[in-house]
Amino acid sequence: MPITLTCMLPHPPLIVPAVGRGEERNIQKTIDAYHEAARRIAACRPETIVLISPHQVMYADYFHISPGEGAYGDFGQFRAPGEQMKVSYDTAFVEKLCALAEEKDLPAGTLGQHDRKLDHGTMVPLYFVNQYWTDYQLVRVGLSGLPLIRHYELGQCIQETTNALNRKVVIIASGDLSHRLKEDGPYGYREEGPAYDARIMDVMGKGDFGRLLEFSEDFCEKAGECGHRSFTIMAGALEKMKVTAEKLSYEGPFGVGYGICTYNVCEDAYVQLARKTIEAYVRTGKKIKVPDGLPQEMYERQAGTFVSIKENGNLRGCIGTIQAVQESIAEEIINNAISASSRDPRFFPIEDWELDKLTITVDVLGETERIDSPNQLDVQRYGVIVTKGYKRGLLLPNLEGVDTVGEQIAIAKDKAGISAQDEVELERFEVVRHY
Repeated sequence: MPITLTCMLPHPPLIVPAVGRGEERNIQKTIDAYHEAARRIAACRPETIVLISPHQVMYADYFHISPGEGAYGDFGQFRAPGEQMKVSYDTAFVEKLCALAEEKDLPAGTLGQHDRKLDHGTMVPLYFVNQYWTDYQLVRVGLSGLPLIRHYELGQCIQETTNALNRKVVIIASGDLSHRLKEDGPYGYREEGPAYDARIMDVMGKGDFGRLLEFSEDFCEKAGECGHRSFTIMAGALEKMKVTAEKLSYEGPFGVGYGICTYNVCEDAYVQLARKTIEAYVRTGKKIKVPDGLPQEMYERQAGTFVSIKENGNLRGCIGTIQAVQESIAEEIINNAISASSRDPRFFPIEDWELDKLTITVDVLGETERIDSPNQLDVQRYGVIVTKGYKRGLLLPNLEGVDTVGEQIAIAKDKAGISAQDEVELERFEVVRHY
């Protein structure tokens, strides 16, 4: 489950004590909620934080993603130059995200940066996060003037990138709400201001993300909102995921709305079963029974499964079955999860102290199909099985670092102990991958 948590967070610079100089006490509810959100982020121990900021470089028809190895920033423009931070970028994530956007004809990439310094829409959330967790790399994403649906599509690319790289990821959608809540506020008062805030907090508090696309551009503009596009990108990244939404706070004493919500991603039932199995076996040495409450097909269907375990992004165990050997998918997962965590000959058995660092995926294999030529393979869509006599090797599809069919077949041969020069029988199969 690479995306573990997402957060909707505001970015008033005065919330930082060196900037606010006491004035921040007027938004104490927001401060308290910010600390709670930061603690939740730290509990996830993310390898990568994807932060979407309205104050990043912004173009009318292009999404800017920060390039390079990292960046630096301070609050000098807010009279606090001593409040500084430095970040390292997840360059592999950025590269993959840009490539996926290009494949989908989405105008996004690393072009057009004029100032590499961090913006306050980035620094304010990280000011709180860094008090609890600093062992992460950053991906910094900007907005555009393109329609909301294109922002949603960028979020989908972020989800796909996260899954492809199997990172532990937290997403932060940085954005204030309306700036037109009071006559003495920064942009005065309009009736659309409080109307927008009431509506957006209802949507975001319930996690009813589909309704974000129902807000008209005209209404958002009149409300003087800041974060709607950020929230929409985050929503795209959560597409088809089951989340638990929680509203932590809302207030607007300075004429600007500040809302904080968190979204805990509920682990897929297949992955949840594998994790529960591994944790029980590592701690007790005992195999769990098939629990109640699983999807019905896990009790009724048979299929080969593979359980893959990573720790800090590195493979820690992977064992599976090409065809079903148990009475159900649930039993297949339990047996393979135990094997992957304790019997993979490439690794020592997993120990108790590692359990909260693991990311797990479960692949459920479809029917195998004999093929006549490598031309009938696709490394993204199909896994491959190679057979020479009694030797048989398998490689799953859509693996990081496996970019060609030739590489896929060569690795499968090597796993089976088959010479690279030997002719082999080929089979292909599709999988459903659970995160």
